[in-house]
Amino acid sequence: MHLQKACERNIGSDVVPTRFAVASTTASGYHCELGSISGLSESARAPIDSIFEFHRRPTENTQQFNVVLVVPTGIGAEIGGHAGDAAPVARLLGAACDTLITHPNAVNASDLNEIPENGLYVEGSVLCRLLMGTAGLQPVRANRILVVIDAHEDEMFVNLAINAVNAARAALGLDCTQIVQLDPSIKLIAEYSASGSAVGRVESVERLFDVLDAYRHQYDAVAISSVISLPSNFHMDYFRSDGKMINPWGGVEAMLTHAVSTLYNVPSAHSPMLENSDIANADPGIVDPRMAAEAVSNAYLHCVLKGLHRSPKIVTDPIGMWHHSVLTAADISCLVIPDGCLGLPTLAALEQGIKVIAVRENRNLMRNDLSSLPWATGQFYSVDNYWEAAGVLTALKAGVSPSAVRRPINEIEVEKKSSEPHTDAVRTVGAHS
Repeated sequence: MHLQKACERNIGSDVVPTRFAVASTTASGYHCELGSISGLSESARAPIDSIFEFHRRPTENTQQFNVVLVVPTGIGAEIGGHAGDAAPVARLLGAACDTLITHPNAVNASDLNEIPENGLYVEGSVLCRLLMGTAGLQPVRANRILVVIDAHEDEMFVNLAINAVNAARAALGLDCTQIVQLDPSIKLIAEYSASGSAVGRVESVERLFDVLDAYRHQYDAVAISSVISLPSNFHMDYFRSDGKMINPWGGVEAMLTHAVSTLYNVPSAHSPMLENSDIANADPGIVDPRMAAEAVSNAYLHCVLKGLHRSPKIVTDPIGMWHHSVLTAADISCLVIPDGCLGLPTLAALEQGIKVIAVRENRNLMRNDLSSLPWATGQFYSVDNYWEAAGVLTALKAGVSPSAVRRPINEIEVEKKSSEPHTDAVRTVGAHS
């Protein structure tokens, strides 16, 4: 509530927040970064709920052990900040729980998507709403996918996108209801924030919304493939940086999909189209393994199609959220995040009483001391790496205190309380007429 009021004081009345993070915490306060959409009040669209809306879960469902894995987009995470390089982490943690819920940034790797079989592929804003208690997830057998692509001036890139869709139809069994070319298209512009995180701007997004409105009853999820504007040298600079350059594409993609999933309550994901054939034909050489998936693809689309194929249905109706097939905040046992990441998922877990594991080895741009938050006893665990995180998850699932399998075992504190004898007095007050 404090952060919501602070945002309202600093943004215009026509600006609707869609993404929020605390980039750093200092003695004087918080440095916050906010993604937003403007112009909604000028349209006929119904107002959307605040991203800060919070519903406390009434209890925890302990029949299953379900884990949320978050690697925030655009923060240069050592693991998961490149091209699907957190997928092995997802598969590791997926083996330690009943259901693993994660988002595209963790597992999208151009033509690859190695999400575990028990994984749910959930857009970032939906994942936030799940933990905030305002949305539930209902697993599905399959989705009908609407694919929206740029009407690229070079037909080769249009053909690549269409071939990627047809390949998924033939090899994955994808149900694609329609491919729509946007001409003129929306405009995605990649930028960096003051903290160095990848962010950006999306212009003329109403063109996309018009398409989504027109086909609204013909799809369950939306895949978008479009050009992202950025300096031409960024491609080679990124591949030659040995993983040191923040991936510039993901931030603005997250801005777009947050808006789509928030407004339409459907799963969505974006893949970039290359700007021209010169970039497509450039040889980056042998690149950092974390970037290799991007170096061997031209369409970048299959990971999105595979993820959306079985992405869960978003349930916001309070009655519907009580259905036994719907996962809500009450069904979440633990959140795993890179150390220092402070945003709505972390704050929601804190308030919901959900256990949190912060991984120090996954270094990133965010500078927050998570241990200073008012955690309940046994709610927060700081670990060195994801191996250790998997061990803590396994212990929690088994009902074993993680500290019990370490040595030495700390001595327990015994608090002595002395009680002075006292006399309870009962006084009767009479009423006199």
